[in-house]
Amino acid sequence: MNCALYIARRYLFSKKSHNAINIISGISVCGVALATLALVCTLSVFNGFHDLISGFFTHFDPDLKVEAVKGKTFSLDSATLACLRDLPEVEVVSLTLEDNAMAKYKGQQTMVTIKGVDDDFQSLTDIEEILYGNPEFKLYDAVADYGVLGIQLMYTLGTGFDPYDPVEVYAPRRGVKVNLSNPMASFRRQPLYLAGNVLNINDARYASSYIVTSLDYARRLFDYDTEVSAIEIRLSAKANTAKVKQSIAAILGDDYTVKNRYEQQAATFKVVEIEKFVTYLFLCFILMVACFNIISSVSMLILDKQANADTLRSLGATDSFVARIFIYEGNLIALLGAVVGLVLGVVLCLLQQEFGLIGLGGDGQFVVDSYPVRVKFTDLLLVLVSVVAVSAISVWMPIKVLNKYFLKR
Repeated sequence: MNCALYIARRYLFSKKSHNAINIISGISVCGVALATLALVCTLSVFNGFHDLISGFFTHFDPDLKVEAVKGKTFSLDSATLACLRDLPEVEVVSLTLEDNAMAKYKGQQTMVTIKGVDDDFQSLTDIEEILYGNPEFKLYDAVADYGVLGIQLMYTLGTGFDPYDPVEVYAPRRGVKVNLSNPMASFRRQPLYLAGNVLNINDARYASSYIVTSLDYARRLFDYDTEVSAIEIRLSAKANTAKVKQSIAAILGDDYTVKNRYEQQAATFKVVEIEKFVTYLFLCFILMVACFNIISSVSMLILDKQANADTLRSLGATDSFVARIFIYEGNLIALLGAVVGLVLGVVLCLLQQEFGLIGLGGDGQFVVDSYPVRVKFTDLLLVLVSVVAVSAISVWMPIKVLNKYFLKR
């Protein structure tokens, strides 16, 4: 049995000679509990926003995306494409060509991203679910090529759903120097008719600048033959994304990179992770401030229990044994506060998840009405370890100093 821990536990719940020590101990527990509560809730909110962002990519981003390591475009032979399509976990393989261009419509012009897709793209993305207007996803017929604009881009150009006046799309000719006397000769111009619908998507990147059209139109506009900028892949519902990713990488070799959905949106998720980490550090500093109350509580307890310490020494206790009692005392205060904070934090997060107690405001301007939350066991473990580590450091150092003056013989 750990005698020092047993005595520290008795000191924690026993009545002190000065009531102020009990009050300061209670304040210390509350301070650590509040800091722990803040850590749990904040990390859970960041998890909720992470999941919320992930949900935005469901209808437009593929499960896996193949791109060249070097260069914007590449060309795969039919045998390699057949190997990809023959993988049992692969449902759809779609070829896409994406590049920047300028769109002009009745005096309005802006930079856009042209995304040319093949006929399998409709099965790849379930794009009908994010179309507003004409429910049919048609990009070409025998007469003309059609484009589906992002909803914000439609307002920028002022096109509406006019099917008769095409958008003029300009792209620089590859390998042609700009003629200053006739700059437009350096650009290839292709008319693109409106499909009668728009991409009603929550991602501003797609909504404000993307035009989805046929792969043949994109190749003519950018002067490519068989090249593509990416191969987008849809997997079966029960597929193991990581294993399929490895299989595709083995087939294609080192000249290509295979990205899952999170890697395709790495910049967005990186920002969330950095903000989460920085917030965690700030809250750890607040936790350190809360631990100062523990130092005060333990310091007063040392002064209060000097007679008890002398008695223990008379019974054969060493100075280090007596010091450990008060180190355990400070750690028990921090641990009690951590447990209380964890329980309250989890309860508050579950209530927020179920009832949306704390709203975002904005009168419906946001995608969700209340803060999204998701409690992760790894975060709870991280918070507990952080509280114990910070409190242990905060308590150990001052007790070592006080030990020289009050606890030694």
